[in-house]
Amino acid sequence: MDKLSELLPGKTSTAPEDILCYGFDASGLQAPPAAVVWPRDVLDVIKVIKYAYTNSIPVIPRGAGTGMTGGAVPSQGAIILSMEKMNRIIEIDKENLTVLVEPGVLNGKLQRELERHKLFYPPDPASMNFCTIGGNVAENAGGARAIKYGVTKDYVMGLEAVLPDGRLIKTGVKTAKGVVGYDLTGLLVGSEGTLAVITKIRLKVLPIPQEVITLLVTFKELEKSGVAVTQIIAAGIIPSALEFLDRETIKAVENYKPIGLPNDIDAMLLIELDGTPSVITKDAEKISGICEHLDGEVIMAENEAAREKLWEARRAISPALFHISSTKINEDIVVPRNRLPEMLGILRGLSESSGIRIINFGHAGDGNIHVNLMVDRNNTDEYEKAMKLVEDIFRATLELGGTISGEHGVGLTKKNYITMEIRPDELELMKKIKAVFDPKNILNPGKIFP
Repeated sequence: MDKLSELLPGKTSTAPEDILCYGFDASGLQAPPAAVVWPRDVLDVIKVIKYAYTNSIPVIPRGAGTGMTGGAVPSQGAIILSMEKMNRIIEIDKENLTVLVEPGVLNGKLQRELERHKLFYPPDPASMNFCTIGGNVAENAGGARAIKYGVTKDYVMGLEAVLPDGRLIKTGVKTAKGVVGYDLTGLLVGSEGTLAVITKIRLKVLPIPQEVITLLVTFKELEKSGVAVTQIIAAGIIPSALEFLDRETIKAVENYKPIGLPNDIDAMLLIELDGTPSVITKDAEKISGICEHLDGEVIMAENEAAREKLWEARRAISPALFHISSTKINEDIVVPRNRLPEMLGILRGLSESSGIRIINFGHAGDGNIHVNLMVDRNNTDEYEKAMKLVEDIFRATLELGGTISGEHGVGLTKKNYITMEIRPDELELMKKIKAVFDPKNILNPGKIFP
C-alpha cells in the first residue's frame, strides 16, 4: 500500500487504530481492511479506484458505518474508501427545489440546513444525525416519513459516480422529467456500493409543511394497534409518520430514556400529520376516533418540545436495545399493511414457542417491522436457535406477500436468504449487471449474492 500513500499523501492510513475502527459497521460483523483512504474530491476517488483496478485490490465504499447488514465490512486485503471528508452541500436551488451534495453530508445536517431555507428532504432514517446521504443512497434508506413521502430512490434525480475501472459517469437529469435511455440512476440507488462509487448526488426537496400535529396512542392489546393502522389508511388518511412500538420496546426505552409511558400497555403508535392546519386538525380528530373505538388512549403533543421528546424516544430504541443485550439479530421485514396484525401475532407466537425474546418496532404505516431477536452470541445453542428462527420469520413474511428487507439492504447478513425471495432467472440477471459494471469484482465483493 506504499504506492497508495504516495498517490494520496496524508489521506491514507494503515495504523492499527484506523484498521480497527473501520473494520466494522452496525451489523456487529468485523474484519480488518488493509488500508483506509479518506478522499477529498472526485479526483482522489479516481486515483484510488484506478490503483485498485490495476492491482485487483477490493475497494469498500463507506459512509458512516451505520448499516445493519454488513455492507461496509471489508473483505480480505481490501481498501476502505471512507467518503466522510467529501461532505459539502454544493448547491441549494430554491427555484427548482433541488440540492446538490457530496456523499459524506450527514442526513441531519442537510435537514437542518434546508430548514433555514423553508425546505425539507423527506427521507429520515432513525440514524439521521450520523448517517450520510451517500450511505442512504447506497442502501435506498427509508425512515418514518416513507408512508407519505416515499424513500431515498424517490428523491435522487441524478448522480456522479466512478466506475470500478476509474471512469467517471453522470446519470439522471436536473429537470422534473426525463426518460432518455435506461434509468442508470435508479440502478445505482440501493446497489450497496457494488456497482460504482457515488461522488455527487442531486436530490429533489420539498417546501416545508405549514404545520405538524403529533399524536401518541397507547393500546393494551397488541393486535388492536395493527388494526388501527389499517383502519387509519382505509379512512383515506395518510399521516407523514405512523410508527409502532411493542411492549418490550416500550420497556426498553423507558429504562433507557424515560418519557413517562404507563407500564401496562401492549403497544404504542406514534402518529404525525403535516400540511394545512385545517386539514390535519380534522384528520387528527378522525384518527383519535378510530383509535379510541379500539380502546386506544390518545395524547396530543402540546408543543414542539413535547413533540421532539416523543421522537427522541423513538430514535433511542436501537441504543436502548443494546442496553438489554450486547448482541441482537436485527431484521427489517415488510408485509402489506392489511397483514400487519397477522404478522405481529406470528412474531409473538414464534417468540413464545421458541423461548427467544423478540422485540418489534418500526414503520407500521408502510408495514415495515424491525424484528430484533435478543440473544447471547456466546451462547452457541441459543444463537443457532435464533438463526433458525430468522428463516421461519422470513418464510412467514413471504407467505403474507412481503419482503425480507425494507430498508437495510442485503449486504452480508441476508445474502444467504436472498433466494427465498428472488427467483433464479432474476438473480442471474442481477449477477450479469454486476459483471458488466465490475468485471474484476473489486467493488464491495462478497455482498448481496450468496
